[in-house]
Amino acid sequence: MKIRANGLQIEVEDSASAVADPAHKQRPVVLLIMGLGMQLVAWPDAFVQALLAVGYRVVRFDNRDIGLSTALDHLGTPKLSWTLVKLQMGLHPQPPYTLSDMAADALGVLDALGIERAHVVGLSMGGMIAQRLAIAAPKRVLSLTSMLSSSGAHGLPGPTPTVLRAMMRKPAGSDEASVVQSFQDFFQVIASPAFPIPGEEMRAAIRLAYRRSYRPLGTKRQMVAVMTDSERAALLIRISCPTLVLHGRADPLVPFANAEDTARRIPGAKLMGIDGMGHDLPEQAVQLLLQALIPHLQTAQLRTATGA
Repeated sequence: MKIRANGLQIEVEDSASAVADPAHKQRPVVLLIMGLGMQLVAWPDAFVQALLAVGYRVVRFDNRDIGLSTALDHLGTPKLSWTLVKLQMGLHPQPPYTLSDMAADALGVLDALGIERAHVVGLSMGGMIAQRLAIAAPKRVLSLTSMLSSSGAHGLPGPTPTVLRAMMRKPAGSDEASVVQSFQDFFQVIASPAFPIPGEEMRAAIRLAYRRSYRPLGTKRQMVAVMTDSERAALLIRISCPTLVLHGRADPLVPFANAEDTARRIPGAKLMGIDGMGHDLPEQAVQLLLQALIPHLQTAQLRTATGA
């Protein structure tokens, strides 16, 4: 369903709208924020179903410029290389929009659904947006979980050379076969070495996303928002909610040192590294993530209920 949030049409999937039991709407809410260029359907069903099974209401949505949410093509095509050059020169290029704008979108989703407070879980870029949300609206965030993400601090390690080369390769065309092959090649480079995803399973997920929506320019604009979000690291000390940082120790896109830095900067944050996990969500890794995530949510919920 589409809702109006922060002046945009945002595509939302709310578990409360899929069940007849009115009590479901009163469950504590987990808001899931997906990463760069990825749609709400990228959250594995096993991840969502596990949260539902232990009593949560799950809300996920397409970030602006991606999926079925409002496209912002009128903002033009960003020049990623020129943006990078300006940043290296110490300049402050103006992005089409910021991660703070995207955090305001997430807050707008909560407002539109009448949700006062939520547990916020963000993956990769979604973790950065979740951090921004916890900074900007602390009273609305019951807990924060930053997964496979970063503080954005200067000097942290970036993608490996192999990943950088894979990121620079463009699909041979915009047809389904070309795009699916291109994404599969890239996902295999950032995949979890200990938890390989079968090729056909990966291709099926990519085809689903392509047929639902394919917006490469939206991904570029989101990338510029990530690249120019340079002040967030210094603000993480303001986050006061219970925070969990989850990360793959074998992540070649956002190396584990990024998670260590994030956890150091957020007061009281807990860090869990998963051996053999890269920058994806294979089934075995999802189960390990849930073993840490669900107790984190439950502890934060108990703390809220008791006023601790």
